[in-house]
Amino acid sequence: MADTQLDGRRVLALVTNYGVEQDELLVPLKKLRERGAEVTVAAQSTDPVQTLVGDKDPGETVQVDTTIDAVDADAYDLLLLPGGTLNADTLRLDEKAVATAKAFAASGRTVAAICHGPWLLVEADVVKDKTLTSYTSLRTDIRNAGATWVDESVKTCPAAGYTLITSRTPKDLDDFVGEIGKALSA
Repeated sequence: MADTQLDGRRVLALVTNYGVEQDELLVPLKKLRERGAEVTVAAQSTDPVQTLVGDKDPGETVQVDTTIDAVDADAYDLLLLPGGTLNADTLRLDEKAVATAKAFAASGRTVAAICHGPWLLVEADVVKDKTLTSYTSLRTDIRNAGATWVDESVKTCPAAGYTLITSRTPKDLDDFVGEIGKALSA
């Protein structure tokens, strides 16, 4: 990743308290914080987040900074949506999380989603006319929501009023976090 510092840039990571894919949360948190970004983890409750590895094995726990209900989404430059099947499926049923995704897209701010993370964006109805990638099993949902799905390690799409950065799996994290850094540096 480039050496550009991200001091003063604020990232909001939306997750549930159980089921987020460990590396899809921890790697962006670590790399963005190392570059000076302030990254806030907002979950459904203030309980620690129990991450999973491969959707099944317990991973590390992560402290929550605030709840989804209490967060002021207007205070952030970028929305980060890590995957994990359980995390993403539960998050897309959370009305406040859906409203937050809609608000980011409507305001033109950047959204970054990896793996199953785009499920929230499908539910928020903000992927129409976008080109994005994700975990392969979401491709039909994404197409049915009016977007174009591509099989690439990372896809940045500035169409339809906001920039969307997406990646497929934890194997794509270097490319994913690199594109997030570029977006925050702009």
